[in-house]
Amino acid sequence: MSKHIILTLDGPAGVGKTTMARKLADYLKIAYLDTGAMFRGIAYLLGQEALHYSDTTLQTKLLEFKFDLKKDSKDNKFVLSLNNRKLGPEIRTEEVGMLASALATKGVVREFLKQAQREIGKRFSLVAEGRDMGTVVFKDASLKFFLDATPEERARRRLAQLKMQGIEVDYKKILEQIIARDRQDRTRKIAPLCPAQDAIIIDTTDLSLEDVFNALKKHLSDFGLV
Repeated sequence: MSKHIILTLDGPAGVGKTTMARKLADYLKIAYLDTGAMFRGIAYLLGQEALHYSDTTLQTKLLEFKFDLKKDSKDNKFVLSLNNRKLGPEIRTEEVGMLASALATKGVVREFLKQAQREIGKRFSLVAEGRDMGTVVFKDASLKFFLDATPEERARRRLAQLKMQGIEVDYKKILEQIIARDRQDRTRKIAPLCPAQDAIIIDTTDLSLEDVFNALKKHLSDFGLV
């Protein structure tokens, strides 16, 4: 695609943003930016003690981090790197997710990552996935989506995903974590999770992956982006 575009795809934990954002990026042959992975990467490297840092200390620590998108030589797709290292499954645990959500309430963290995300957006056409892409980071995006689903459905999806990875977890525990994460994300003072006023909202609760993707493609067509 020769035209520079930014698509945003926001929504709560476990709604399927990553899957849809990757599929959209592949469909449009542009880069995919997993901004949640950026928060998780910082959380994973800093650890729980980061919650007790002063803003000054945290700001100093953040200056050590450099994010970038690079093409993987194997499949020619863009991958997110932190300090020249590809982010992997180590950042995908529920514990890292909760820590990332807690760090996301800190203004210095959000400001640092907002600038990093915007810099990447200047260099690449993107499908940017996260929680405030359409409301804060890319307010002038070409098209904004917000995916949603009930906590119960998102917990079922997460349970199935973990089982496929050979990880046995309790449904009730996952549901409790998702509800807690929702509360943390939606009620934080800085950039709370909510749809942008001009976002297209898609409730995925009763939709298959194919149904959701077809809905996204239809809107792309309606707006002349394909």
